[in-house]
Amino acid sequence: MLPGIDRAAFAVGFAARLRAAGVPVGLSGVGAFVAALAADPPATRSALYWSARITLVRDRAELATFDAVFAAVFADAVLAVDPHARRRSLPGRRPGGRAPDDSAGSADDAGLPWAVLPRVVAATEEPAGTAAVPLRLPSHLAGLADLPFEELHPADMELLGRWLAAAAAGWPRRRTRRLRPSPAGHRIALRPTLARARRTGWEPVELVRVAPRRAPRRVLMLCDVSASMQAQATAYLHLMRGLALRGGETFAFATRLTRLTGALADRSAQAAVEGANAKVGDRFGGTRIATNVEALLRSRHGEGVRGAIVVVASDGWDTDPPERLARAMTRLRRRAFRIVWINPRAGAPGFVPRVAGMAAALPYCDALLPADTFASLARVVDHIGRCAGDSRSDPRAPAP
Repeated sequence: MLPGIDRAAFAVGFAARLRAAGVPVGLSGVGAFVAALAADPPATRSALYWSARITLVRDRAELATFDAVFAAVFADAVLAVDPHARRRSLPGRRPGGRAPDDSAGSADDAGLPWAVLPRVVAATEEPAGTAAVPLRLPSHLAGLADLPFEELHPADMELLGRWLAAAAAGWPRRRTRRLRPSPAGHRIALRPTLARARRTGWEPVELVRVAPRRAPRRVLMLCDVSASMQAQATAYLHLMRGLALRGGETFAFATRLTRLTGALADRSAQAAVEGANAKVGDRFGGTRIATNVEALLRSRHGEGVRGAIVVVASDGWDTDPPERLARAMTRLRRRAFRIVWINPRAGAPGFVPRVAGMAAALPYCDALLPADTFASLARVVDHIGRCAGDSRSDPRAPAP
């Protein structure tokens, strides 16, 4: 596109035009623009636009000015250009590079950004189907987060999955039996206090106070991957990955229980989801919630439920009898600290849990939350982070 052009002069001239329009372009930006032109010579005007925009623009507020300057500079310019055009003036122009009727400070001076404009050689057109680079901003991410899972592209779902994993930072903590020194503690540690009293003639002048040590609380998630949950399964795997990366336990179930913690702990979101899908052999089949809850409590991970926050992701459709699910939920409630049930149907207006399985399990749940978009999944993560009380009657805990 720019054969034989002095890249340094080109970049300096264009930067000067941007500075005149109010875009602060530094020397580092000009150097980066020259390096970009050398590393990947632009073949189209679109490629030149993105190389200049990425290297010369530092603030989103300057994009409108940059677009206006770029359009004014290249709207009437036709490339490729004569490499020796800068050494002579164009016909009908003065040696300074302006037409006789141009004013000294005209802002409508179009063309290439150096002082003497090149001679027009031939017309060029943008090739059809030139792909534009999308601009990912928080506003776009928030817009995608409110879309139903069925309308999301796999690339958008992976992007939102990374955002969801990063949002799971507020991890719940519990009070342990161990103590730590704390000036705000209500208990006095006798041994450290007496040890310090040796310096003051055995007078306990300085009291050493201690408070309970707090540790991360376990979080365990059970995800329904049956046929009725096919549209939500991949999105829920991203939520499970966010929990697994912070030490949580994750299980998927349809007709049998499968542990996914090791597969979902991969740093790559795509590799984690693919590994989890390959490991679950009964996905998109029938649903046996009560059978799988009992299998979890009987397994070696059953003790991990004790004192943990258990998240169950399911729409409540179950082939097991409701009475069996109620008995299984009774045992699960005795061991778990809190039970949070997330249902993709709960976000619909006028939702009433009339499904037999959901109605049988609801009395044993501390919260029923909708989970039909990534925004609602982020609210689930926030709810888990706020479940930090040390008893079910803790006033800081959300009401069922």
